[in-house]
Amino acid sequence: MSAPEYEIGRVVAGDAAAIAAAAVRMRDQPVDLERLHDGPYPFSKWHTTIGSAQSASGHATFSPRNSTLTFSPTREDGWWIRRTDQKEQFPFKVSVRNVWTTARNIVLRCGNPHNYLRMVEHIVALRVGMGVDSLLIETDSGDPPLFDRGNLDLVEAIEKAGIVETDAPARFITVKEPVTFGGNRGDFLTFLPAKPGECGLRVDCAIDFPSVIGRQRIRFDVTPETFRIGAEARTNAPSKEYWYAKTVGKLFADTRNLGYTRRNILVHGKTKYLNEPKLVFGGKALEAVWHRATLDLLAAVALLDTGRFAGTLVSYRAGHTQDVRMAGLLYLNDLLVPHG
Repeated sequence: MSAPEYEIGRVVAGDAAAIAAAAVRMRDQPVDLERLHDGPYPFSKWHTTIGSAQSASGHATFSPRNSTLTFSPTREDGWWIRRTDQKEQFPFKVSVRNVWTTARNIVLRCGNPHNYLRMVEHIVALRVGMGVDSLLIETDSGDPPLFDRGNLDLVEAIEKAGIVETDAPARFITVKEPVTFGGNRGDFLTFLPAKPGECGLRVDCAIDFPSVIGRQRIRFDVTPETFRIGAEARTNAPSKEYWYAKTVGKLFADTRNLGYTRRNILVHGKTKYLNEPKLVFGGKALEAVWHRATLDLLAAVALLDTGRFAGTLVSYRAGHTQDVRMAGLLYLNDLLVPHG
């Protein structure tokens, strides 16, 4: 299945020649699955929040406890995080301006060093994937749950809460021109502007792992249906990392309580998976690329806090650090403009 070639446009970061070579490799990688939307914009064009408070709980990602996230309606613009255990600390906005680190996952923080939330990517991606503009996330720790069903628990919490319109129109943004951000390992991200009158977001995402995951590529329009597919995709970990966390890693603080199990992550080795992959299409497991495209990449789009991004996003072999750097450079280079 072939996909169109994309204009690299203005190179904001990285080496232009390396980006061009990577673009050729992506062009030559077949598309494994397409889910394109033929119809009107699939979300409300009014500013939205949720209708009621709903919670989801699970084993914490980094500590030996259960963890709960509660989603509540808010009149504040954007998504906000409030640590209920941190007294005299302000709620902080889901924004690239509040990123603390991307070393292992995306961590947002504001004020006190303890006023943070780890692994926010799998949570805030719902802002884009479900079309919810304003929401408050409450938690009594910085350690979110790790679910056995990817992030379907959070999707279902928002579905149960109900998405409701306010009396204000939604705000849309796009890029002024095609722009590309290159990394240092043959990876890149390209943002293409939306056409006049179009507000949707199209994603073309390709990965290439030196393991059984291999080369995977999907191309889709972001809709409630496609996001729900991707939300089931678990994060993945190499088998060496998994066994390290279960054995020697228990001696060290950063991995001692890592809540990985064969149910809540996809464990991959050189030639085989250690557990059963989900999201198999045409006989090929695409769980890893669905996770990358929806629960990681859309999280970076959610960090653009001035509106819903409209246009096309192309990702080749990129990761969290590149995603967040991209989000920041879009603002620092004044590349985003109102749309619609």
